Amino acid sequence: MASYARPEAVVETDWLAARTTDPEVRIVEVDYDPAANYDVGHIPGAVLFDWRKDINDPVRRDILSREALTALLQRSGISPATIVVLYGDFNNWFAAFALWVLAYYGVRNLRILNGGRKKWIAEDRPLTKAIPRPASTKFQAHEPDPKLRVFLDDVRAALPEVKAGKLTLVDVRGPKEFSGEITAPPEYPTEHAQRGGHIPGAKNIPWAQAIREDGTFKSREELEALHHPQGVRPSTPVITYCRIGERSSHTWFVLRYLLGYPDVRNYDGSWTEWGNLVRTPIERPAGASPS
Repeated sequence: MASYARPEAVVETDWLAARTTDPEVRIVEVDYDPAANYDVGHIPGAVLFDWRKDINDPVRRDILSREALTALLQRSGISPATIVVLYGDFNNWFAAFALWVLAYYGVRNLRILNGGRKKWIAEDRPLTKAIPRPASTKFQAHEPDPKLRVFLDDVRAALPEVKAGKLTLVDVRGPKEFSGEITAPPEYPTEHAQRGGHIPGAKNIPWAQAIREDGTFKSREELEALHHPQGVRPSTPVITYCRIGERSSHTWFVLRYLLGYPDVRNYDGSWTEWGNLVRTPIERPAGASPS
């Protein structure tokens, strides 16, 4: 980890095991399905961020507001000086998404547990059902940082730059999603888009290629070897996307925190937005048809 651009951004299980009661550290489990994970047992001291209820707006297709995040941070006992360690299910997909959202609103001292929930359990480390009740804080989230997020119109406007090689668009979905053979990943077979394919000019670098079998991140050298040959380099601005923005947040974290790319933005509207809109251009290999 020492060779990462921000080595402090990834913590190991033994580091966290020694700090589960440290008042300067707040452990956060981020789950898509808390009933199957957090409620069954979580790292001692960990508070829950329910991805659907806490990190997303309850009505609009959007992330939570600055005011809602402020309330979440305050009741979670997080202050500006707190070291926030996030982990979760699905190899930290949703933990990475939450980290991206927190960074978007100016929260600092953010970390990801290397290997997430999967590695902690594989090492037979302790779990608990006890729900922590941290003292409330007066944390105030900042205004959003536009350098970390893009919207539909931004991507549309950027297509000429993508074509000219002045901006790199990275689709982190699996190859069959990228080609349009399937319109939803195996984990969510019913949550598909109307059309299969990818945004014109996008490079396909599946997020899973950045991790090992145990869910831990590959070395900096391996990550550079994965991205550089595809033209994904720090000298060119990058936009990442997937289906709903969670897997692309994982790649966003890899590029920005582990490789130190200065200009990486996440398109969280991703394929569920792009692939469902009338007259939005897509690419698909000749002969490919969605199943």
